[in-house]
Amino acid sequence: MLMMKHLVNKILLVVLVLSYSLAALAQETIPFVPSPMIVVDRMLELADVNKDDIIYDLGSGDGRILIQAAKKYGVRGVGIDMNPKLVEDATRKAAEEKVSHLVQFRAADGLTVDISDATVVTLYMFKWFNNQMRPKLQRLKPGSRVVAHDFGIDEWEANKVENVDPKSDPSGELTHARTLYLWKVGTPAQVP
Repeated sequence: MLMMKHLVNKILLVVLVLSYSLAALAQETIPFVPSPMIVVDRMLELADVNKDDIIYDLGSGDGRILIQAAKKYGVRGVGIDMNPKLVEDATRKAAEEKVSHLVQFRAADGLTVDISDATVVTLYMFKWFNNQMRPKLQRLKPGSRVVAHDFGIDEWEANKVENVDPKSDPSGELTHARTLYLWKVGTPAQVP
C-alpha cells in the first residue's frame, strides 16, 4: 500500500512538471514584439478607454500600452507577461513615467490569470492564445472591450475591424499596415 502511494505521488509529480513545462514552452513561442506607438494609441482609442476603466494587457512586454493609457487617460491597469525581465523593465519604466501608482506588472501566465475585474483587455498575442482566452474574455462584464493587434479570435465576430496605415504614422515607426480587432462583450457584432 505504501509503495503504491509512493508510485502515485511520483506519477502526479511527473504530470505536474510536464504540464508546467508544456505551458511554459507554449508561452515561450510568443516573442516580444513591441507595438508601434501609433498602434498603441489607436488601440486605446478604439477601446474608448476612460479613467474609470481597468485595463489588463496580456503579454504586456515593456508596458507601453498600460503606461500610455495611464499617462493619457489616468486609467488603472495590470500587465501580465511570462518574462520576468520584461516585467522588471516595465515596472521601472512606469516609475520613470510617474504612473506606477496606476499600473502594476506581474510575471504570470496570461491564460491562468483572473481578469474578471477588467473592463478593457488588450492583446498582441498569437491567434492560438487569443482563441484559448476567448471563453474568459466572453465572461467579462457586459460592455467590457477587448482589443487585439493583428490576430483575431476564431468564431467570435469582431464589432469593429480597423487597419492602421503606415502613411498615417509621422514617426515612421510603423513600417507595414496593422489590423486591430474590437469586441464588446455582450454586444452583437456590427454588420459592415
